[in-house]
Amino acid sequence: MLNLIGTYECKADVKGRVMVPADLKKQLAPVASQSFVLKRAVFQPCLEMYPMQEWELLMEKMSKLNRFNRKNNDFIRRFTAGVRTVELDASGRLNIPKDLASFAGIQKELVISSAINIVEIWDKKNYEQAIDDAASDFADLAEEVMGDTSDAANGIS
Repeated sequence: MLNLIGTYECKADVKGRVMVPADLKKQLAPVASQSFVLKRAVFQPCLEMYPMQEWELLMEKMSKLNRFNRKNNDFIRRFTAGVRTVELDASGRLNIPKDLASFAGIQKELVISSAINIVEIWDKKNYEQAIDDAASDFADLAEEVMGDTSDAANGIS
């Protein structure tokens, strides 16, 4: 499993191309020969970039949903709306399609942030606002999500 680390401030050029930071490019090297999938995030105004093998695992789970259940069908449609395959060009740049950049409010300054096995791409102001908004609730969230004492035996603290 891919385990990405880091948050990087970047700039997009007038064509929407972003130079992927060298450190992140190095981490992505094992999967860079394949395409990536770029999509709208579900909960935040940002984009998510999945290495193709991670996307295929997710699609395998989603393919098990009953498409004759309206909620499942609506979920699949909305989840995959605007999905694009993208590649890093020879210079290590990522081209962000205009419709996806518009969804995320991406202008010139942006943040690329690792999220375990995927990458989030944010407009810098939206990222800073999301981090600031979550700061006061983070301790409670951490306790709720990670504070189960049964996990302490597994080395999670």
